[in-house]
Amino acid sequence: MEPSWLETRGARPLYLAFVFGLALGLLQVIKLYLRRQRLLRDLRPFPAPPAHWFHGHQKLLQEDKMEKLEEIVEKYPCAFPCWVGPFQAFFFIYDPDYAQTLLNRTDPKSQYPYKFMTPCVGKGLLNLDGPKWFQHRRLVTPGLQCDILKTYVEVMTHSVNTMLAKWEEICGTQDTTVEVYEHISLMALDIIMHCAFSQETNCQISGIYGPYLKATSELSKIIFYRLYNFWHHHDLIFKFSPMGRRFQELSQVLHQYTEKVIQDRKKSLKSEMKQDTTQKKCQDLLDIILAAQAESEGSFSDADLQSEVSTFMLAGHDASAASLSWLLYCLALHPEHQERCREEIRSTLVEGSSIHWDQLNEMSYTTMCIKEVFRLIPPVPSISRELSKPLTFPDGRSLPAGMNVVLSIRGLHHNPAVWSSPQVFDPLRFTKENSDRRHPYAFLTFSAGPRSCIGQQFAMVELKVAIALILLRFRVSPDLTRPLAFSNQIVLTPKDGMHLHLEKLSGC
Repeated sequence: MEPSWLETRGARPLYLAFVFGLALGLLQVIKLYLRRQRLLRDLRPFPAPPAHWFHGHQKLLQEDKMEKLEEIVEKYPCAFPCWVGPFQAFFFIYDPDYAQTLLNRTDPKSQYPYKFMTPCVGKGLLNLDGPKWFQHRRLVTPGLQCDILKTYVEVMTHSVNTMLAKWEEICGTQDTTVEVYEHISLMALDIIMHCAFSQETNCQISGIYGPYLKATSELSKIIFYRLYNFWHHHDLIFKFSPMGRRFQELSQVLHQYTEKVIQDRKKSLKSEMKQDTTQKKCQDLLDIILAAQAESEGSFSDADLQSEVSTFMLAGHDASAASLSWLLYCLALHPEHQERCREEIRSTLVEGSSIHWDQLNEMSYTTMCIKEVFRLIPPVPSISRELSKPLTFPDGRSLPAGMNVVLSIRGLHHNPAVWSSPQVFDPLRFTKENSDRRHPYAFLTFSAGPRSCIGQQFAMVELKVAIALILLRFRVSPDLTRPLAFSNQIVLTPKDGMHLHLEKLSGC
């Protein structure tokens, strides 16, 4: 009788491998099942919208409709668990007491989405944790202090005026509709390159940074898609997918531009040393980082340097461009507030096209409009943390360690329990009297606690300079034939650009 195939010498290794693989697969299934049961148990005290057993709340998250968000916030007070697939849940919060409890702790940033961003920006202030984050934060802070920001006002004014000259050329003698978001993105990039890196890019005219802007926009969309598609949470699956390969290509584009900025500065420094030129009066951000790297004797690597340059290039233009675009859009929709801002600016800027540091503090109503736009449309709609230890909220409900908690800034800012008529544009919410009465964690555009946004003062100065110069020379109104929608990105941007009607003001 002939031996069966299992008894043959060659088949036994295959059989053992098959059994071993089957056992591993079964073990993984059991592990995932137990994970789901544990999540269901931990999240039972928190009601949530109905979820598909497999896809979870994926459809709800990708719709990105403001009215849907407001409905959820009103129906599920404080927080709700959001399922991304059958085995992963994010815990969304939008209550000021919940936010205060979370942000006053030192939990690390969640791997979602910050881990997904690491291949394109490296590990800088955006996604570092622990002692290294403190080191980088302490190093970069001097480059954004008040004395340094004062020197940036003239640079910002020049960049904004360059953009406005382009608008005047497009409009000519007639009013016209212009897609302003691309122009604003280039202007914001021009400002951060001048201020942080002393780079004369001429990018608003030459278009040399067009590929960089396109790459950042597409990368942001890919990261958002990956965040809410549980299949692509696994690095190996994402890496070999078409989207993962495209992500790697676009990341290389960002690295090339970042490396050029660093190398150009190093060449410039060598040239200055050879010519024995006097040191610049004010150091920019890159000067400070390079000096720290030279003194640190290895504790601040080339990878650290590139990460911080990448982070400031990306964050310095992306969120700023979105903020100014939404500010212009809201003022276009509300001409009475636009006119009041214009009157304030005219009375403040006696010299017209030039702005001084002290004048920025006199634009009180304009500042309130900026804050109200941040409330309605926060450029960064959420931040996330991974709990390093259990967290108990003020109402007694708890979450275990390891949970990914997402602070929905949009949800918080549209919470009717916190803000009356939250959908209404009302800058007077931010008078001193109203602000003093409000919960200190009700308005969190720049986050709060030890990891609040390091660039918030820079952003406010840039917005005030830009909106002042724009309103002095143009009246803006919406193009009602092109309704705006949000793009599914990490930063809230207009989906198909932003088309505004520009009217050149006489005497400007």
